[in-house]
Amino acid sequence: MLKAYKYRIYPTKSQVVLLAKSFGCVRWFYNFALNLTSETYSSTGKGLSRNDIINLLPALKKEHEWLTEPPSQCLQQVALDLSSAFLNFFEKRAKYPNFKKKGQKQSIRFPQGVKLDGDYLTLPKVGKVYCKVSRMPEDRLKSVTVSLIPSGEYYAACLYDDGKDKPVSSSQGKAIGVDMGINHYAITSDGTKYGNPKYYRKYEIKLIEKQKQLSRKLYGSKNRNKARIKVAKVHTKITRCREDFLHKLSRKLVDENQVIAVENLAVKNMVRNSKLAKQLVTLDGDSSAPC
Repeated sequence: MLKAYKYRIYPTKSQVVLLAKSFGCVRWFYNFALNLTSETYSSTGKGLSRNDIINLLPALKKEHEWLTEPPSQCLQQVALDLSSAFLNFFEKRAKYPNFKKKGQKQSIRFPQGVKLDGDYLTLPKVGKVYCKVSRMPEDRLKSVTVSLIPSGEYYAACLYDDGKDKPVSSSQGKAIGVDMGINHYAITSDGTKYGNPKYYRKYEIKLIEKQKQLSRKLYGSKNRNKARIKVAKVHTKITRCREDFLHKLSRKLVDENQVIAVENLAVKNMVRNSKLAKQLVTLDGDSSAPC
């Protein structure tokens, strides 16, 4: 069974530069492969396979020497990610793949050659990066995904395989139903009510203040980038509060019950309502269930 552990990492200045180059190369190759796949499908009726995308790399590296700077495994991983994106689209689990943008969350995946030893995470070409480890797994490390969020923080999601089989699902035991609301975030079938913390409303004034400061900065200036980071940090704070609340609530429901039934509610439609959008405790407008 696979388990993921997310840690905050603190790369040095030279490592930040190399990671920035790697983010850019992976983003460029993903957009290039996506555009080429779309054009090929429009003209021939067939897209590009995973191997077809990987076979593009040798010629592209000769044409663009900067593609040799990041680890080759990260570029090869693009083919797998793009193939999975198209598979999810054709099976109607997701929308058509979008082009990656520089201003959004950046991420690269290292499928091999990674090692977590103590407080340091070893990555190919990047070297040892200081990692704030909250708990050290004893399982086998399979891959590491390094991400940069808009607020400027770096994280590493480490995927481990504990070698155990996935637990068999069972409908035996205590059952409970969960209904989502506005005044109360969740009401269970046994009458328990969980209040809606409304984190966005709590930080709304501070967010408006930072956004006003951002709007007054000259576009493209260093001061505007500093103001943008301050806005992103407020959004990050709201997201973390929501994640903490949802994690604790879901953990409590799972520990106390064996069967959980939730309503089939389209949260995305509720988010489109301006009077309801700021009242919901969801993550980035996701249409996930309340727990």
